Amino acid sequence: MTTPLEPRHADEVPGWALASALAAPVAMIGGWTVAASRQPSFDAVRETISDLAATSAHQPGIMTAGLAVTGAAHLVTAAGLRPVPTSGRLLHGLGGAATLAVALLPVDAHPRAHGIAAAVGFGALALWPAASARRGQRGILHPAVGAAASAALVGLLAVFVVELQTEGTAVGLTERVVAGAQALWPLAVVVALRGAGRRSTRRNRQPTDLSRP
Repeated sequence: MTTPLEPRHADEVPGWALASALAAPVAMIGGWTVAASRQPSFDAVRETISDLAATSAHQPGIMTAGLAVTGAAHLVTAAGLRPVPTSGRLLHGLGGAATLAVALLPVDAHPRAHGIAAAVGFGALALWPAASARRGQRGILHPAVGAAASAALVGLLAVFVVELQTEGTAVGLTERVVAGAQALWPLAVVVALRGAGRRSTRRNRQPTDLSRP
């Protein structure tokens, strides 16, 4: 007998993957919201998420925990996305591992390592939707959907990088937009795949009409 957290078939997305996919945006967005509220001088438009987790921040543990939970959640979700091609799941997991590294390497204590981890994380989480596409697949895994999602995420990332490199006035805002979008996309994939799985199960359970005129 299956439980609500277990899939009925090997290629279905389990309930625990839905829980982890929900945890990622809650931890990321909730983390920067709570951390910023504890640091009144913080400018969310100009300053980065990493600044909230720096050792010099008022309460760095809040954002550090948010980043760590987000990274771990991505790893768990990647493990549960069974209908997704391995390449997509590996990129998603790489993004999660890099996010964990960002949490463990404060920007002011390990600037170079932090920057590398952040670049890997942002890049992997922007590209995994395109790598998750399946030919002939409908819905969220359709190649056009994956390509469009990655194009949007890469575009948002590019805006953030330009702001960062030019020391613009909206570095923090652009980073939050791309980080939030990257945290939410796995949840969209999980919800769509679980919905498709339920519809498929209902169709398979419908009795076949064997009557003849």
